[in-house]
Amino acid sequence: MKAEPPLLQALKGAVTKRPPIWLMRQAGRYLPEYRALREKTGSFLDLCYNPERAAEVTLQPIRRFDLDAAILFSDILVIPDAMGQPVRFEAGEGPVLEALADRAAIDALAPERVEAHLAPVYETVRLVKAGLPERVALIGFAGAPWTVATYMVEGGSSRDFARTKGWAAADSEGFAALLAKIEAATLRHLIAQVRAGAQVLQIFDSWAGALDEVFFEDLVIAPTKRIVEAMRKAAPDVPIIGFPKACGLLYERYAAETGVDAVSLDPSVPLDWAASTLQGRVAVQGNLDPVLLLAGGETMRSRVARILAALGSGPFVFNLGHGVLPPTPPEHVAELVALVREGKAA
Repeated sequence: MKAEPPLLQALKGAVTKRPPIWLMRQAGRYLPEYRALREKTGSFLDLCYNPERAAEVTLQPIRRFDLDAAILFSDILVIPDAMGQPVRFEAGEGPVLEALADRAAIDALAPERVEAHLAPVYETVRLVKAGLPERVALIGFAGAPWTVATYMVEGGSSRDFARTKGWAAADSEGFAALLAKIEAATLRHLIAQVRAGAQVLQIFDSWAGALDEVFFEDLVIAPTKRIVEAMRKAAPDVPIIGFPKACGLLYERYAAETGVDAVSLDPSVPLDWAASTLQGRVAVQGNLDPVLLLAGGETMRSRVARILAALGSGPFVFNLGHGVLPPTPPEHVAELVALVREGKAA
């Protein structure tokens, strides 16, 4: 019987000989081969919806760095795009959407369009799976309902999420209807990725840290728990990683209440606290600051050693606390992978 990929072993609670490693945004602008392909493709979404090229981009860091997992090259905002709220990406500005203004705009969203609209994404999953070594796991993903909702209501990125939180506070019923649409679409998207070959799923809640404790319970924990419970019925053997970025002490409740198999930690999470409070309940993933990977050198090496020493004796996946920054030298990534492979701890 063939052994499971190391990532799956760790996410299911095993303490592996060395931590598996993959990196958020491991496919992207810091790689010259990505930039060359991106120039030929048109818009960012054109690349996401081109199965052959999206598969190639997904596989590029695997070939270069021999990582333990590939993560599908896509974006969390394919969900509003699929439901009928068009998304475009502007250079220097990021995602742009026509902001939702009222209940009628919510009612017009169509989660049932997801599988047809995102068929190219699922073809990408199939192509990537066919091109991966057996020991390399394939990760699918989606944005969590709260985080996706912020883009849909704000019309793009935001510093304070005032419109979104204001809507949730003033019209909880209407905002719940929006989250329900996103939740239904997200579940369809995750199931389709698994059917196409994804072996692990990650739920990105990038703006979870913008919420107080009560909103966190209602807008982060509750919808995530429902998605996890539904995925347990649809795909019980597929581990789920949750990433409620910057939620501080609320990581503990998230780990206890959502049902995820692992939590991904942002760089602010204290390592000893994560080991004592979280790692006995779930696997943990993280949490090197991407800026330290960008800088490289002895500071990066010492932080890697610290992380390995603190978290390496439990179920653990080495990753960054967020995505690889575009100016990062590829040779720094190669050194990081080598350090984790060697398992050097302070």
